[in-house]
Amino acid sequence: MTTPTALPDPTRFVLIGTSHPGNVGATARAMKVMGFTDLVLVRPRFADVLIQEETVALASGAADILVRAKVVDTLAEALDGVTYAIGTAMTPRDFGPPTITPREGLAALASATPQHNLAFVFGSERYGMANEDVYRCHAVISIPTNPNYGSLNLSQAVQLLAYEWRQALGGFHVAARTPDPELASGAAVQGALDHWEQALTRLGFLDPAAPKKLMPRLNQLFNRAQLRQEEIHILRGIAKAMMDKGS
Repeated sequence: MTTPTALPDPTRFVLIGTSHPGNVGATARAMKVMGFTDLVLVRPRFADVLIQEETVALASGAADILVRAKVVDTLAEALDGVTYAIGTAMTPRDFGPPTITPREGLAALASATPQHNLAFVFGSERYGMANEDVYRCHAVISIPTNPNYGSLNLSQAVQLLAYEWRQALGGFHVAARTPDPELASGAAVQGALDHWEQALTRLGFLDPAAPKKLMPRLNQLFNRAQLRQEEIHILRGIAKAMMDKGS
């Protein structure tokens, strides 16, 4: 039996002039948790940034993204094969591509036919994207932020857009980490009630000659709680302990 060949990743993350190795590592991590693998660096500050200790440490298990990453000299090289580039910069006032938002704009791109080979392009931490780089993009994306403080760390912006793009593409299924708990049967609940009745009687809390509505009320309480089987074991254990103390 042959293993199916994985389809190439149609999404690329491009970092221009990145200064801090930690941002490269954190970007790799952000990409991997959202299922993306294609990272290209354009003229990073450090030529060996992909293997620096801080980069690998911040990648935290996403070293495979760093191993496959490419370093190139120009944005044109980084966008080779890309059919739709999105810059992460404000549109220049006089001229430039249209602005989209993550939620609505990416949803529209995800439903496009045929699907684009898409790239998110990020400028340097200090200066952002140069106008000539913005002009190469088909659109720029604006992340809605607090109008009084809109400063996002580079890798935070990558994580946010990687998440929004993955959600636009359909997202990942969230599976329960533990099996669904088993609800206790009516017989198990009744057994626990009988056990508690014995324990409460032995403690003197319940008078069998004048029980009033104590046990029916406990029965209703147990029913509302929708007890799990393991909870029945706990309640019966408590009842046993009460009986042992009362003897």
